[in-house]
Amino acid sequence: MLLGLLTLAAVSVLVFTLVQMLPGDAAEAILGQNASPAAVAALRHELGLNEPLVARYLGWCNRLLHGEFGTSLANGLPVAGLMRDRLANTLFLAGFTAAFAIPLAFALALAAAAARGSALNRIGEVISLMLISCPQFLIAYLVIYWLAVQNPWFPSSSDIRPGQSLADQLYQAFLPMLTLSTVVIAYMFRMTRAAVADVLRHDHIRMAVLKGLRPWRILVVHALPNAIGPIAVVVALLLAYLVVGVVIVEVVFVYPGLGQLLVDAVGKRDVVVVQGVSMVFGTAFITLNMIADLAGLASNPRLLHPR
Repeated sequence: MLLGLLTLAAVSVLVFTLVQMLPGDAAEAILGQNASPAAVAALRHELGLNEPLVARYLGWCNRLLHGEFGTSLANGLPVAGLMRDRLANTLFLAGFTAAFAIPLAFALALAAAAARGSALNRIGEVISLMLISCPQFLIAYLVIYWLAVQNPWFPSSSDIRPGQSLADQLYQAFLPMLTLSTVVIAYMFRMTRAAVADVLRHDHIRMAVLKGLRPWRILVVHALPNAIGPIAVVVALLLAYLVVGVVIVEVVFVYPGLGQLLVDAVGKRDVVVVQGVSMVFGTAFITLNMIADLAGLASNPRLLHPR
């Protein structure tokens, strides 16, 4: 946990430094190229851009610790309020994807592990490798072409609005969910199949086979409990990916989540929003990775010892 806090501190330094290195001037970007030098200088003073870099960083960290993300430079609204609704949409998409992809990948992995050495196992391995290797934006455009253009069953852009029913939200988010699910299913399929296949080579599994137990009973009762630890780690890492790695998918489908907000803020040179969203992404990723590490230690306490 201490290492996670130190990593988050390093992320804050990196985010702040990279945002300050963006080309152009925030005050000029807000006022436009035709603004007078006096107006630009006044806005720079108001935004604190004339202060030393270290002083600006420490002030920003102090505001973050008090839960203050600042005010958007583009529209004057609180950044926390802008992120609240977008974060809810991103979490909705991540939850929708996890609810669909993780059980499906889990079932496919168990079937492939039970049929190890068969053609089904080899086909699943090849397809999963292809899906992992394929760029996500390409999968997104193929999904749009097949299910929104040639067969107009779903909208090509996700119109998620407050007050919509759950059914409408699921319908609007189906194509982004399907795009994210391809990578999640492929990755979890390979990792879960490998974990279960490794357990199936142990001596107690051979004893169960010699006793004449049914294959599915051996798989579910004797092999699966010993593979839960690595699988839990994979699930936690996939959840981190679903929360943080949705930027490309949200941009392609114009999904109103944190990723789309981040891209819009970069285009408008709204550095306050860029910093706030980046820190939310960093915090979520570090936290979920820490949960994955703790889950791995809980499943196998021997990892606590050097030997």
